[in-house]
Amino acid sequence: MKDKLVTIFGGGGFVGRYVVQALLRGGARVRVAERDPRHAWFLKPLGGLGQTQFVAADVTLPETVSRAVQDADAVINMVGLLAGDFERVHVGGARNVAEAAAAAGVATLVHMSAIGADSSAPSAYGSSKGRGEEAVRAAFPNAAIIRPSIVFGREDQFINRFAGMIGKAPVVPVLRAPVKFQPVFAADVGDAMAAATDARFAGQTFELGGPDVMTMGEIIRWIARTIGRSPSIVELPDAAGALLASLPFAPITKDQWLMLQRDNVVAPGASGLEALGVDPTPLQAVAPEWLVRFRRTGRFGRRAETLAA
Repeated sequence: MKDKLVTIFGGGGFVGRYVVQALLRGGARVRVAERDPRHAWFLKPLGGLGQTQFVAADVTLPETVSRAVQDADAVINMVGLLAGDFERVHVGGARNVAEAAAAAGVATLVHMSAIGADSSAPSAYGSSKGRGEEAVRAAFPNAAIIRPSIVFGREDQFINRFAGMIGKAPVVPVLRAPVKFQPVFAADVGDAMAAATDARFAGQTFELGGPDVMTMGEIIRWIARTIGRSPSIVELPDAAGALLASLPFAPITKDQWLMLQRDNVVAPGASGLEALGVDPTPLQAVAPEWLVRFRRTGRFGRRAETLAA
């Protein structure tokens, strides 16, 4: 993509910033489209002079989307929600981006979806992601669709959230301990999304997972060991989990509970990171670097352990 113009919706988000970095390393000119571009200005120093530009756009407002994709060689849509109006963003927003890209004559479109995307999924999140894929395919048949498992990284709200809980609580309850995940590193997803702008991958669907499949219980216990904590870990029965999810102000929504009823792993035979030229990064290889802040003595404790060994 050297010297090509790529418009990326949601480039200032958790995973979007890694996609922007990958595009900039490849020499692309990047137009970051955000509802409030100021939230993405931290990306400015990552590119050369004139390599990065910013535009105000909301995927739910077609006229702003059309302006953002003008003259682009490729478009990437990273916008998604974990809670809120899924229909408006995952379906309507995805359709708006795909239709605008097609109307502008954009060569390639890459759409961020999720493993488990299925219009008949029991969760509103999963079903909206599935219908979003259908809307994208209807408007832009050659779009590349990317479905990651749980994404981890320095700024994530998954591994870090549990680490914060484990670091403070003497007892840690675990919902759906047997459910399986295939955690994928945010930088790997960024490289994969950037690679998918190549016309060779047009019309294909990729499922992205890391090298390890881990249950929820295994992830919680790994985090505890990594930050040097030993809380009592209690695996809650499903009846208790379902009841908790139905309560107001609970730490998990009913829809998220429904999502936990299915494993979140790459389907057998699906094309993944390797097909896009990306070598998967293990959770254990990078996460301890930033999880040290959850240790009782932070990096100093890590240093003391190294010296003692």
